[in-house]
Amino acid sequence: MNRKQRRAMAKVAKKQAGLESEIAEKLMMFDHLPDECSACTKEFDKTNREMVFSWNVVVRKDEKLVRLYCPDCWGAAQQAVAQVLGDNNEDV
Repeated sequence: MNRKQRRAMAKVAKKQAGLESEIAEKLMMFDHLPDECSACTKEFDKTNREMVFSWNVVVRKDEKLVRLYCPDCWGAAQQAVAQVLGDNNEDV
C-alpha cells in the first residue's frame, strides 16, 4: 500500500468516526424525549407506530432541549406562523 492509499484510508476513517459520534449524540438526545405534548400535555405513547410517525420533535442541540408536539398543536403553530409571515409580506 502506497502513501496516497494510506492517506485516503485515514481520511475515510476520520470522516466515519465523526459520523459515528454525531449519531451517538443524536441517540442520547432521544433519551430526553418527553412523554406528552409540550403545548397541550396530550399523552404520547412511544410504542404506538402511528403516533411516532405523526408527532413532531424539535431539538435544540445548543440548549440540549427536546420538545414534542402533537399533530393538532403542530398544525396550529404552523398556521400561526404562516399568518404572521403572510401579514408581514403584505405590508411590504
